[in-house]
Amino acid sequence: MAIMKKKLGDLLVENGIISENQLQEALLEQQKTKRKLGDLLISHGYITEQQLIEVLEFQLGIPHVNLFKYQIDSAITQIIPESMAKRYQVLPLMKEGGKLMVAMADPLDYYAIEDLRMSTGFRIEPAISSRDELQRAIARHYGLQDTMNRMMIDLPSQEEIEETEITDEDSPIVRLVDQMIQQAVQLKASDIHVDPGENNLAIRYRIDGALRTERLIPKQMQGFITARLKIMAKLNIAERRLPQDGRIKVQFDFKIVDIRVSSLPTIYGEKIVLRLLDSSTGLKSVDQLGFSEQSLSKFKTMIERPYGILLITGPTGSGKTTTLYSALSELNVESANIITVEDPVEYQLEGINQVQVNSSIGLTFAAGLRSILRQDPNIVMVGEIRDTETAEIAVRASLTGHLVLSTLHTNDAISTVTRLRDMGIEPYLIASSLIGVVAQRLVRKICADCKAPYEPSEQEIIFFRKYNLDPKTLFHGKGCGNCNHTGYRGRVSIHEVLMIDDSIRELITASASVDELRQASMRQGMAHLMEDGIAKVSEGLTTLQEVLRETVSH
Repeated sequence: MAIMKKKLGDLLVENGIISENQLQEALLEQQKTKRKLGDLLISHGYITEQQLIEVLEFQLGIPHVNLFKYQIDSAITQIIPESMAKRYQVLPLMKEGGKLMVAMADPLDYYAIEDLRMSTGFRIEPAISSRDELQRAIARHYGLQDTMNRMMIDLPSQEEIEETEITDEDSPIVRLVDQMIQQAVQLKASDIHVDPGENNLAIRYRIDGALRTERLIPKQMQGFITARLKIMAKLNIAERRLPQDGRIKVQFDFKIVDIRVSSLPTIYGEKIVLRLLDSSTGLKSVDQLGFSEQSLSKFKTMIERPYGILLITGPTGSGKTTTLYSALSELNVESANIITVEDPVEYQLEGINQVQVNSSIGLTFAAGLRSILRQDPNIVMVGEIRDTETAEIAVRASLTGHLVLSTLHTNDAISTVTRLRDMGIEPYLIASSLIGVVAQRLVRKICADCKAPYEPSEQEIIFFRKYNLDPKTLFHGKGCGNCNHTGYRGRVSIHEVLMIDDSIRELITASASVDELRQASMRQGMAHLMEDGIAKVSEGLTTLQEVLRETVSH
């Protein structure tokens, strides 16, 4: 096997995909970690998974299968046990005589091939598929379907739900819900929507900001799934007429996943949304947030100020909380007393005092913020400024020697000033307290595995010239198994950073219009959201369509 791995490395060097030095470095690391060579090269960014697939396909003649379009008979999947399919990341595709064609993430894993041969009695013919595509297919063709089949046998009525059916770890409903969450974690989904319809229950995942239906579940299962989720989130399962909120903490593959749960009564039953927060991924540093060089410099200058208020703005799901947490991590030193008031606390930060809002007992943002100011803080983070009372306390706190970080829902940086005015904050107080505003959006990144160049159209060229750019080549994703054939995988932020200088401060005090403030920001050299997005398109990170979708529609 080591010889074959060496051959794989040689093939990559011969094809000019990696250098000899990169290969030797990976081989040394492989000896220490025992990880697969291909996985190591991908994790270091020396190759993409698509390049690895192409080398194996064209140089070694191993066929590449697209599982997204592949129809697999459920009888075929029973040939290889689920535990073995997950352990080796394999999926049986078809059998012919004594041969079994198997999709594999690593078709050079001869230990796995031999084990499969002995277990099934078939001669194994490997095909290659991407790891992400395989994980999705294994989840789709094994666990969930088997569990649903078991549940449909002698299914009691929803009125007869017994406690053991929704609490016993071996119960089919418990397995089904666990597998549903586990699959969402594997697919890096941010949310799971359990949507009741007239005739079925839709399970939908939000991946890279886009919702897609993963599967439809028979209506008879709705009560069981809803009850199980409510039990996990410590909600009242008997209360079906009022919205409820709760939390779940689960562990999959050594990852701790914190889940916020929200239930909402609808005409077809309770809709449940689960927000997944994977604490094992760690927080991003400020340098990893996707700021341009100029914007990053401004942002760092602002968070290093001893007092004042810094606001992060944008619609729901634009990454505001991530930016706030990254700033807090940067500021988290022994000499600083940092206290937050949040609803909810999304990530637990070592060395920072975090307070959870609880409106039912009167612990609102405003009440929490008042109490915090009696705790001798240097830095205060308020999860969101929702009302005039919170805004007033935050502004007063920033004027009395505290650095205050918070979020606000506005379309761009400039309109934050007018929003504060509309909330009843006097212009002179805004001018005195506001350090700056960061407006942001999240746009989908082009999938690295199917990224391809193309010549810009005449319309695109005209558009880019408006921003003094003239790219000869742009990029898009052709669509592959790793990105679910969308052409996008992952997201990147686009920003505009408004730093309040003396000229803008004078305009705010004089209650200047939005247009006057915008012109002043342009003189300051602020790159607007569209400009930052266009720059990221020219760098090959995203597409023009994505930037327009996020900046024009909001």
